[in-house]
Amino acid sequence: MATVGHSQQDQGEADAVEGGLVHAVLEQVARRVVGQEAMVERLLISLLTGGHVLLEGVPGLAKTLAVRTLAETVDATFKRIQFTPDLLPADILGTQVFDQATGRFSVKQGPIFTNILLADEINRAPAKVQSALLEAMQEKQVTIGGTTFVLEEPFLVLATQNPIEQEGTYPLPEAQVDRFMMKLRVDYPTREQEREIMRRMAGGDPIGVTAVATTAGIVAARAQVHDTFMDARVADYIVDLVHATRNPASAGAADLAPLIEFGASPRASIALAQASRAHAFLRGRGFVTPDDVKAVAPDVLRHRVLTTFEAEAESVTSDGIVERLLAAVTAP
Repeated sequence: MATVGHSQQDQGEADAVEGGLVHAVLEQVARRVVGQEAMVERLLISLLTGGHVLLEGVPGLAKTLAVRTLAETVDATFKRIQFTPDLLPADILGTQVFDQATGRFSVKQGPIFTNILLADEINRAPAKVQSALLEAMQEKQVTIGGTTFVLEEPFLVLATQNPIEQEGTYPLPEAQVDRFMMKLRVDYPTREQEREIMRRMAGGDPIGVTAVATTAGIVAARAQVHDTFMDARVADYIVDLVHATRNPASAGAADLAPLIEFGASPRASIALAQASRAHAFLRGRGFVTPDDVKAVAPDVLRHRVLTTFEAEAESVTSDGIVERLLAAVTAP
């Protein structure tokens, strides 16, 4: 009995440490980023699960600032790539360089060898570059000159894309977008938030943040998130919801069938379960509720539900379809 009690005490102390880590990171990010709580929370979910995130929004909404600030709160390596049409896969992954002095080739590693990578305006790079990055995201490894390098954990790609100025861009293919755990739509701030942004930033003085988390702490928190309890009924709810994107009639929403070209893949079920666990963890709970699933479902599913021409003609978006499916599928 004494051993069991000691184990429970250790677990309680670990919970307190990881919970404090989360709050400390949020506090530091809030020093620079005004509002955008949903975006910051989803970025933290990605950090706690290892899932990559695609952020979409017009310029000036603090997408890059939020990612950079989050990286600075963690004692980890951070690199940023500005994607352009002339970028090559080797510019991201690295290449072999011939050393004339030794007569041998050596490997020059690219910026992908980092813990947190900001892929800015990913849709401005051609397909080969996008594929090279997304393959590394999936495999968590890079092959250069026949040698395979495993990327160090935590490894996280946070990509941004601009929904306007589509000229000169290369939209990500649906199969590649599916590699992102979540796709976030970043909206304009409220009037009050914008006034606070102006007050903080108009002076031009940099706002410093402190690294309050370590890579070891993030890995430990990830283990806790993975162990967050999920009841079988909640797991069934996730499967029912994802299945309804492929067969809406199963949820009593047969009228949505003509609007859906393709539904979400099993990768969506995995991502939804991971994000739901992290959402519960951020709220200090050791178990997942249907509300956790509902909260993250739009971000996990919006880029995985492909609409038909009929849906476009009726101005029905994937967000609208997911919202209707959430209302149709019965929660436990």
